[in-house]
Amino acid sequence: MLAELEILDWLQRLGADNAREVLVGIGDDAAVLELGGEKLLVTTDMLTEGTHFTLDGTDLRLIGRKAVAVNLSDIAAMGGSPIAAFLALAARRGTAVADVQRILEGAVEICREFNCALAGGDLNGTDGPVTVCVTLIGRSGPAGPILRRGARPGDVVFVTGRLGGSLSGKHLRFVPRLKESRFLVDHGPPSALIDLSDGLALDAHRIAAASNCRIVLDADAIPLSHQALQAETPLDRALYDGEDFELLGCMQPQKWDQIRRLWSFETAITAIGVVEAGAGVYLRLTDGSLREVEQRGYDHLARR
Repeated sequence: MLAELEILDWLQRLGADNAREVLVGIGDDAAVLELGGEKLLVTTDMLTEGTHFTLDGTDLRLIGRKAVAVNLSDIAAMGGSPIAAFLALAARRGTAVADVQRILEGAVEICREFNCALAGGDLNGTDGPVTVCVTLIGRSGPAGPILRRGARPGDVVFVTGRLGGSLSGKHLRFVPRLKESRFLVDHGPPSALIDLSDGLALDAHRIAAASNCRIVLDADAIPLSHQALQAETPLDRALYDGEDFELLGCMQPQKWDQIRRLWSFETAITAIGVVEAGAGVYLRLTDGSLREVEQRGYDHLARR
């Protein structure tokens, strides 16, 4: 098991999320809190220099933008809408004020783009790598939060966009699929949903495990980015690279047919598999044979 997944499983067994107001805790794209009769979504992500971005040759505004965008993507994966973000930045000591401002400008710009307030945070200095952590609060959609655990046998598995382009710069410039998510909720809703932060293979395993089902992906149907198609192993780029930040979901066939008819976004949406009884994730190859897909993707705690 990946070290990150092992720690999350351990935390869940400890009951770290057992407060009465916590409807959904550790193990989904965001926590769900019920406060004053309203379901609120809370998510947080940390970005570290050398892992999620580099400073050399990078527009600093893209760092602040990404720090907020990854959290907006989590809200989209829950079928919700954002309310407010809180950003904590540890900048290297001696960093020019203008450089700090550029990072924050990127955060403010994407907050405005998606009608989300940058409502607070913290600023600190460090002798180590630059670190940006954002906590974002959102509001659940009218269908309630869409969780990872709702997939059922017979569901269509679908994905937005094209996969495998993160290593060529998409990881800094991706667009959170909030508009597409709202459409899916209004016209579906999906039975399960997740954002592809750690790779199609690992995130499909997360839905399969949460829903106690088996997911079979059609290798020929997975939409590959132009960058992935230039690689030596294009399908592996889509399965394992991570940071595509597209939506992976499951939906009843009749609802999927309606979504496909009404879909008018520039972002593509593609059926890439089916949900079956069983466990695990499998890939159906061109010759019809099945190959088990490793539970492998980006592991933050793995030795580099």
